[in-house]
Amino acid sequence: MTRLLDSFQRPVNYLRISVTDRCNLRCVYCMPPEGIPLLSHEEILSYEEISVVAQAAAELGIIKIRLTGGEPLARAGLTNLVAMLAQIRGIDDISLTTNAELLERNAEALKGAGLSRVNVSLDSLRGDRFHRITRVGNLDNVLQGIAAARHAGLGPVKTNTVVIRGTNDDEVLDFARLTIAGDWHVRFIEYMPFPNGDEKADNLLVPVSEIKQRIETLGRLEPTLGSGGGPAKYFRLPGAKGTIGFISPVSEHFCRACNRLRLTSDGKLRPCLFSDNEIDLRGPLRHGATTHDIKRLIREAASCKPEGHRLKAGISCERSMAQIGG
Repeated sequence: MTRLLDSFQRPVNYLRISVTDRCNLRCVYCMPPEGIPLLSHEEILSYEEISVVAQAAAELGIIKIRLTGGEPLARAGLTNLVAMLAQIRGIDDISLTTNAELLERNAEALKGAGLSRVNVSLDSLRGDRFHRITRVGNLDNVLQGIAAARHAGLGPVKTNTVVIRGTNDDEVLDFARLTIAGDWHVRFIEYMPFPNGDEKADNLLVPVSEIKQRIETLGRLEPTLGSGGGPAKYFRLPGAKGTIGFISPVSEHFCRACNRLRLTSDGKLRPCLFSDNEIDLRGPLRHGATTHDIKRLIREAASCKPEGHRLKAGISCERSMAQIGG
């Protein structure tokens, strides 16, 4: 195994793979209410093609893979892909980001196939509000999915909450309290001005500094070690069983430590979430590219990683978050 570096000498060891652009929810910050134009089955990478990319990436030093969507569990046979990835030498962590609506029925099979853990998008603990944010979601289904994941051993189960001013920011303390008595690992994510639904970015951002200040009315936050190799910084309240993580792409960006590439469901490798720069892998894969060829393209993508994003200046990505995979 070699070490994959970008042009700024940052190690790249993490690949996020979107397996579908389809989603059974319509979250206000991610997708318009009518949905998005969907790719045909022929346009998305097959599981075999994804496995070829993952094998090449592992040979270059990728050790962590996260499966995303859309909603990854909306694609049939996802456990088959997990099993294929689990056989690749060098990959030591396979995780999944999901809205958990379909997780209860799949948790045991995913664990058996080799999945390590799950992150669950959970933007409200109130059923009516959860339905409004997701437009169609059922909170009970999600909570049952989280319970099933814990029972299956897909832990630690982490929840991701996008904090939106005037929408759910009054629940910050409710989420934080879950970590005190129970084994909850909650993460707060700053709202990002991204092409999405009918929401506007103006005045919706609640910076991590403000979220921390609110939580510290419950007690002093002490830094603690996290897991997963991502951008979150983790803390713990006094005596708490769980942890609280903060992801701050806007106010305190983490570009200097960025270690990831993103593979879209239609086979484009993106060096940065907030840039439309993409390298096509689907075409070469379907025209006989060897593993050596794919490794060359992965190296090219790594070399194209920018030093930092321009999120504060606003972004104009052609794809929605649902199409990229977050």
